[in-house]
Amino acid sequence: MVVLPASAVKHINKMWRKRLIRVVVFLFCFFLISVYVCDKLVSNQSIGKLFNDANNIPFNKTGLLLGTSKFGANGYRNLYYVYRIDAAVKLFRQGKIKYLIVSGDNGRKEYNEPETMRADLISAGVDSSKIFLDYAGFRTFDSVVRLKEIFGQDAVTIISQPFHNERAIYIATGEKINAIGFNAKDVNSRVGMKTQIREKLARVKVIIDFWFGKKPKFLGNKIQIPG
Repeated sequence: MVVLPASAVKHINKMWRKRLIRVVVFLFCFFLISVYVCDKLVSNQSIGKLFNDANNIPFNKTGLLLGTSKFGANGYRNLYYVYRIDAAVKLFRQGKIKYLIVSGDNGRKEYNEPETMRADLISAGVDSSKIFLDYAGFRTFDSVVRLKEIFGQDAVTIISQPFHNERAIYIATGEKINAIGFNAKDVNSRVGMKTQIREKLARVKVIIDFWFGKKPKFLGNKIQIPG
């Protein structure tokens, strides 16, 4: 058995630490570049397709309201939710959509985003017969794919905050859906910082999903939207 001198062991350990640091730095830089590139790919896809003024947005028969929880983890109202409801109501009042698909998470019996949003839309004056619910919109990817596969729509106005609309339009384009976005009021950067960071990672994830041919968690029976 050969016993290396302490100085040799120390030298080898030092070499390995340097190599490990190089690998970590490389992976971190690769991660940052990937996030930047994916962010640009997603945002560039929506250029000219986002609208802030309901008076200027083109008419689409169907709107897609992307779901979120009504209350945050702190028990206070979720402003993302409030502003999305306001935006959907505004489009109806301006006659810019005829029907609305509300797509959200109903993965647990006690948690039902579509029904909650439907109730608030009706309270705001939206005709209940114009609202269709998608209970399997667990992710934005699922909501957009199901829009075409389940509800048979190949043109849509997506309703959410600007950053979310950008990603949804990217997905819609990949699914050959002619999509535009109506921007709900955004939440200030201090309150929405965690959401913005999560959004950057979600953009990487959606591109990976396309690469690997990801499918929605559920599809199911088709639902017909009137003409």
